[in-house]
Amino acid sequence: MTRATARRRRTASALMALALAGGASTAALTLAAPAYADSWRDKEYWLAESGITKAWDVSKGAGVKVAVIDSGIDGQHLDLAGVLAGGTDISGAGNPNGQASIGAKPEHGTLVATMLAGRGHQAPDATAKPTASAAPGAVVGPDGIVGVAPEAQLLSVSTWLGSANPGGKSDQDQIPEAVRWAVDNGARVINISLGSTSPEWPQSWDAAFLYAEQKDVVIVAAAGNRVGGNVQVGAPATIPGVLTVAGLDRAGAASIDSSSQGISIGVAAPAEDLAGGMPGGGYAEWAGTSGATPIVSGVAALIRSKWPEMSASQVINRIVSTAKDAGAPGKDPLYGFGVLNAEAALKADVPETKVNPLGSISDWIRVHRRGNLATTAPAAAAAPSSAVPTLPEATVPVAEKPSQLNSALPAVVVLGFGCLLVGIVVAAAVQLRAAMRTPPKRGPGGPAKAEPGAANPVDSSNPS
Repeated sequence: MTRATARRRRTASALMALALAGGASTAALTLAAPAYADSWRDKEYWLAESGITKAWDVSKGAGVKVAVIDSGIDGQHLDLAGVLAGGTDISGAGNPNGQASIGAKPEHGTLVATMLAGRGHQAPDATAKPTASAAPGAVVGPDGIVGVAPEAQLLSVSTWLGSANPGGKSDQDQIPEAVRWAVDNGARVINISLGSTSPEWPQSWDAAFLYAEQKDVVIVAAAGNRVGGNVQVGAPATIPGVLTVAGLDRAGAASIDSSSQGISIGVAAPAEDLAGGMPGGGYAEWAGTSGATPIVSGVAALIRSKWPEMSASQVINRIVSTAKDAGAPGKDPLYGFGVLNAEAALKADVPETKVNPLGSISDWIRVHRRGNLATTAPAAAAAPSSAVPTLPEATVPVAEKPSQLNSALPAVVVLGFGCLLVGIVVAAAVQLRAAMRTPPKRGPGGPAKAEPGAANPVDSSNPS
């Protein structure tokens, strides 16, 4: 087995164990029956502490679609009324509209969705009036979970991860297909609250993430959880250009349980003592970078709503450049550029940039896949899209062919060494033959004297 083959198998094994990055464990979820009181709204401390409520002075995400690649979203939850704008199932085991809760953690997608774009609800017997938003049909109720971008719309892209998929598709197949579907169906932001134990990703993912980059889509991914075995950030959060989110504890420090570390981290957000909606209408307290990720995705939606023409690179730059520095000065592997500051991201003057501060998958492919791009798996046929593409189809950079000079040089070197070796052997044979023909010189009454170059016997009884 070659080293490359072994590495591909290790990568495949790690990705087959791809798990939902949030909810450190099932036992960590505190379930509750549907409640018609604002106690769950009161638990959303991050809305004020991360500057989100002040960012709402500028934007609430109207007109932006965010794709949630996860375990499916229960669109019947009271806090998600009118939020879903479409969806699909990639796994082959869910509902065609992506609203069946599937996989090892079926509740995961609904928890993420409510934190990202929940609109709360109006209690049936309450007298309080709901808060009307500027977007037609988008109403924020006083109870339940309100998301970071309550006027945004969601696309539910259901995948089966964390256990054997009855639909037959592997993790490696589902992720790139999900990304492409989201881009083709109008997502301006993609939330991937998923992680793996391997920093590497299959080469078949390259084209899908390049496609998103060239279509100017912001991708936000979870760094992963230490308690889940992810000490280092794993794919897809290691892919260049992806905005990777680390987790904070309640005190605002890097979470010991809920945050991996790595150089690809862009920003840190709350990841402990979180609250979200559950399939069937309930609620739960949970923890993990899965919950930190929709907070940052929501802020990206606020920015894209305020400045629809702003590039994905500039959106990401706004988020990371306005973050509050934490940990070691400057960018570090625990906090990235710092702690999320949504108000500054929406209100601060940020110099324009055309470069994504977290890198480019296009550049990475050009350098690291050079000469081996032909093995990239072809992209799956895109589903019918309601969004008209505005940019040209993404293409993978082609590696340059090696020059004839480079390919001829090894042959010249081999031939030269071969001729030298033959010459040495012939010369040695001639000298040996001459030596055998020369009779040994003898001294008077003594043994034969050793000729120059002859080996003297070694006496093993006298070690040096």
